[in-house]
Amino acid sequence: MSAEEELRAEIARLASERDAALAEAKRLKRRLAEVEQLADRDPLTPVLNRRAFLRELQRTAAFCARYGAPAALVYLDLDGFKAVNDRYGHAAGDAMLEAVAQGLLDNVRESDVVARLGGDEFAVLLAQADAGAAMAKAASLTTELEGAPVVFEGRAIAIRISAGVRTYERGLTPAQWVAEADAAMFVRKGALRLGSPMP
Repeated sequence: MSAEEELRAEIARLASERDAALAEAKRLKRRLAEVEQLADRDPLTPVLNRRAFLRELQRTAAFCARYGAPAALVYLDLDGFKAVNDRYGHAAGDAMLEAVAQGLLDNVRESDVVARLGGDEFAVLLAQADAGAAMAKAASLTTELEGAPVVFEGRAIAIRISAGVRTYERGLTPAQWVAEADAAMFVRKGALRLGSPMP
């Protein structure tokens, strides 16, 4: 083999190795994106988990603080969820959690963010929403979800929800924002138990 032929062979080998390395890099990048997405997702439902949701709250808070834009957090809790698990089993409870998560996704805008914060607690971050819009959205989500019982093994299981709303104010940390929306939800839950109108 002449020197020129050897050089061409070496160039072809290096080009082949480069192509293989590029293909492997693309595969690893895709895999990393899949792993990152899985790390952000709730393991049971098709929504974000608490960690990813707190990150979204941080981003939204920074945007609101910079541009003076409104945003609100709706905190939702399933009433009587333990009784569903006790009476129908955990598979029925899981079916209810999945139905609520999907119902929330189906009834918010693409710009809104839905998460399961843990157990039977969910949250919706409403972009560009003031207190009035957020309260109206919380009411419509509650009505929508409660109007669609979960059917499990031929039984219709009612969904009952309490929701609390907290709008963003400058200086609120994501953890404070969630805690105050949670507190508003408990006020609402207490009012429902007493048969009072929503405060």
